[in-house]
Amino acid sequence: MGTMDNLELLPEPEEPRMMTTIDPDAPGYPGEAYGVSDEEARELRSPAFPLREILWPWGAITFAFGAAFMLLVWPHINAYLAPVLPETEWAYESTGIRELQDSGLDGSGIHVCMVDTGIDASHPDFSNLTLTGFRDFYEDEHDLVRDVGEDSHGTMMAGLLVADGKLRGAAPGVDLSVALALGPSGTSGQEDMVAQAIRWCRITQKADIVSLSLGSEPGDGMGIQSETTLAVQEALDAGIFVVAAAGNTGDDPDISDVSVPANLPGVIAVGASTRSGSVWSNSADGSLDNPYGDGNRSYPDQKPEVTAPGVLLFSTTTTLIEPPYAYSTGTSDSTVLVTGALALILELHGAALAGDDGVIDSEGMGIVKRALASSCDKTGIDGSPHDTRGGYGMLDAVQWASDIAFELNLA
Repeated sequence: MGTMDNLELLPEPEEPRMMTTIDPDAPGYPGEAYGVSDEEARELRSPAFPLREILWPWGAITFAFGAAFMLLVWPHINAYLAPVLPETEWAYESTGIRELQDSGLDGSGIHVCMVDTGIDASHPDFSNLTLTGFRDFYEDEHDLVRDVGEDSHGTMMAGLLVADGKLRGAAPGVDLSVALALGPSGTSGQEDMVAQAIRWCRITQKADIVSLSLGSEPGDGMGIQSETTLAVQEALDAGIFVVAAAGNTGDDPDISDVSVPANLPGVIAVGASTRSGSVWSNSADGSLDNPYGDGNRSYPDQKPEVTAPGVLLFSTTTTLIEPPYAYSTGTSDSTVLVTGALALILELHGAALAGDDGVIDSEGMGIVKRALASSCDKTGIDGSPHDTRGGYGMLDAVQWASDIAFELNLA
């Protein structure tokens, strides 16, 4: 740092508060750049050595300690700030989920299978949770129920669905199975694990809904004929609804479609919306082309199908911090809200959709998707029939249930 003794600080003409270090013999900017004479411009320069005294060593030491302190205490500060930060009850109210709950629905009798980083089942908001199954496809530690995610992604998604304590999720009465198939980073690169997890949800757990807050960029990892897409199609063919995240790639011009497997025709691909009702800028765009067949995608399978709140949602997190709550943002969060809304609707109309044989066939699944498309609130997409980022509009769970009842000719 001793070399700064021979330097000078030169203010930038357009922003004098910004100082550039230069050699004293350098001419610098002419006076006209500052609107003064050359001699006055020279007087604007100052020696750099006082800056050294500030920066070294105490400034650097203070900064290092301050940064380390913030890293240690931020999880606690973040949680304690929650009462004064934006609350997220609006997400459940604006989508009609709370209205359906007020009518007596909580998802009872519906089985949801989540594929994620696991779950911290010791969280106090899960004390009433019916955890029907847990399977570890990452390390084969099936008896050790846990969340391996660095940011507790699985626990946060589970909280949005089944929390029933300080927070109340979208469908706290569902039977929940959790497949640990994503590693600590929460990425879905372990494609074989995800495929096995989806098949476990279908075969062993006999889920009604598979919730996938995950995805891979088109052409990266999960290809069109990958094991994951095959596993998802098998679930759809078995009458299991699959709800998947559209992806957080809206700001990437090189990506022109929603994530895989959200891009499959039968899957409900979910984008994210903000508290104001607008589409989140990072929510993925859907392509007009159908990568699984000839021609363009058509109603009601244009991508994405729906958006739901996904920006700064407060949820459960690891019990290693106190209090164990944090904020999350992304289409992962939006996916869970749509999963929860669908669980409430299946509790209400599932028997009518299934018919005498108790199985929801392709016609019944088609009714659900058409009703979703027709029921969406189109305010955020300016009333257009479909938007490549906003889908058919924002989730309106009450209208979705009503439109299904209309198609089924229910009173």
